[in-house]
Amino acid sequence: MEARPGSAATENRAGPFHALTARKRHRTHARMIGVFDSGLGGLTVLRALVARFPELPFIYLGDRANVPYGNRSSTEVIDLTRRGVEALFSSGCRLVLLGCNTATAVAARHLQQVWLPASPWRGHNVLGIVAPTVEAATQTPWAVSSPQYPQKYNTDLIAVFGTTRTITSGVYPEEIRKRCPKVTVVQQICARLAGAIEEEAPEAELDRLVGEAITGMLAQTGGTPPHRAILGCTHFPLVEHLFRRHLPPFARILSQPDVVADSFEDYLARHAHYVEGSSGGSLRLLMTGEPEEASARAHVFWPEVAAFERTVT
Repeated sequence: MEARPGSAATENRAGPFHALTARKRHRTHARMIGVFDSGLGGLTVLRALVARFPELPFIYLGDRANVPYGNRSSTEVIDLTRRGVEALFSSGCRLVLLGCNTATAVAARHLQQVWLPASPWRGHNVLGIVAPTVEAATQTPWAVSSPQYPQKYNTDLIAVFGTTRTITSGVYPEEIRKRCPKVTVVQQICARLAGAIEEEAPEAELDRLVGEAITGMLAQTGGTPPHRAILGCTHFPLVEHLFRRHLPPFARILSQPDVVADSFEDYLARHAHYVEGSSGGSLRLLMTGEPEEASARAHVFWPEVAAFERTVT
């Protein structure tokens, strides 16, 4: 059992999140919506949420000190994600979105089904970005986890492009096939694309990497293009136009910022208590590691984004 929020045990164990979990922050930032990310890519999702809900307060926590999560064990990813979520809960968030595919794929289910029910955070919740993406891909609500007419007869081809850890987790094929068992799901690892985007590689290099990814996907399908393409990394919306260039016009591209914002709007309409009492639109950006370095890179994902605050002790 975790220590109670705001207790000395919680603050002492918080590690790099200690500055965020101080009891005074819980009083100052009540009813905010938290977005947790392993780095910076989640800013693409955050930007869409802020644009969609300008009247709501958000707080973003990026764990750049421990990036990349893809090189860590599942136990480490779960622990780091839990600590980030708990830090956001302690700061006054009752609802936290995991704005990272790896954190969602590896940690979300454990946090939702194992950690949260046994924790002291009654009335809080954790959401991920896989669920809304699967909903959009299958045209089936997440709560419907068994085949329903007409989707149980759907024989479309869905391609998933993502980082190595997201793809090897198998979460997208697993969840898609629960709802659409006859759909063909093809996954393609794009090992270098996210890094190239963050490093601001020339467009010609990005175009080459996207082209290689699509060529690799087509090699798995015998040349048959997908009906839908999931961009399963929060960096990839920045090169959606390149995926569009290499895919046929009929292929629907599912880019997570818009998909998540649509789903989040529906979720809040049904669970308005998470934002009741919010004090108006605001945005706070926190980052473990070096905030100056993070701020310098953040403009890739959100040109007008404000500077980050340091959260390490």
